[in-house]
Amino acid sequence: MNDTPAQPQMTVLSAAVVTGPLPAVGQRAGADAGDPQLGVVAVAPGAPGSSGIWECTPGGWPVKNRQDTEIAYLLSGRALITDDATQVTHEVGVGDLIVLPVGWSGRWDVLETVRKIYTLQ
Repeated sequence: MNDTPAQPQMTVLSAAVVTGPLPAVGQRAGADAGDPQLGVVAVAPGAPGSSGIWECTPGGWPVKNRQDTEIAYLLSGRALITDDATQVTHEVGVGDLIVLPVGWSGRWDVLETVRKIYTLQ
């Protein structure tokens, strides 16, 4: 019997995984505009929190009182993100980094299919 704990392992995703088709998971829950269809691939499923690659076709939905903090880096597409507290709308696109903290409320409106790398904490 081997009592040696398993060593943590790194994950490397090829460019084909990062830029290629993602497994479809259906319509974004709570959508109230368009037909936002999601594709997601998880990264490091054994790590605390959640991280992966997420893609969404055009559509919109409200977010009320986030239960986690999301940090996202946009790889492609364009969206409008409106903050309920300030009523400021930000147009985000390729290369933008977004931080949505615990308790944040607002709205996502995807204008052009968005693909992002995200982590939830």
